[in-house]
Amino acid sequence: MKIFLGADHRGFKLKEAVKTWLEEQKEEVVDLGNNHLDPNDDFVDFGAKVAEKVSAGEGMGIVVCGSGGMAMVANKFKGVRAVEAWNEAAARHAREHDDANILMLPADFVDEVGAKIIVTAWLKTQTLVDDKHQRRLNKLKQIEERNFV
Repeated sequence: MKIFLGADHRGFKLKEAVKTWLEEQKEEVVDLGNNHLDPNDDFVDFGAKVAEKVSAGEGMGIVVCGSGGMAMVANKFKGVRAVEAWNEAAARHAREHDDANILMLPADFVDEVGAKIIVTAWLKTQTLVDDKHQRRLNKLKQIEERNFV
């Protein structure tokens, strides 16, 4: 499965570390930028690029900015369930209960070691497929159908 990455200037360094580590783990990584440190770039641009790919069903995403704005951007796309995770438990819960398909790492608060732990938990956790959790995911889809024309 492809993992799409995106980051603005505040998340650039952490994204690069996560990308290198994921590649070492033999994950299929597609970096959608930024490809250089640009203090004038906008998180919206890179969050949207990743969310477009995930919305199209092409894989999962990891976005990195300073404090969480990229999750807000990603959740503007149909079929995207982006979550900000500051720790392993939050990442695991987001996959298990909410089938989160984009992970947002807040680089102002998560270091490289923490990011690896969070990403590992998120990637290895399976979504619960019981009636209760499926009912909730179906309700999310119904809301999307009403709000995304």
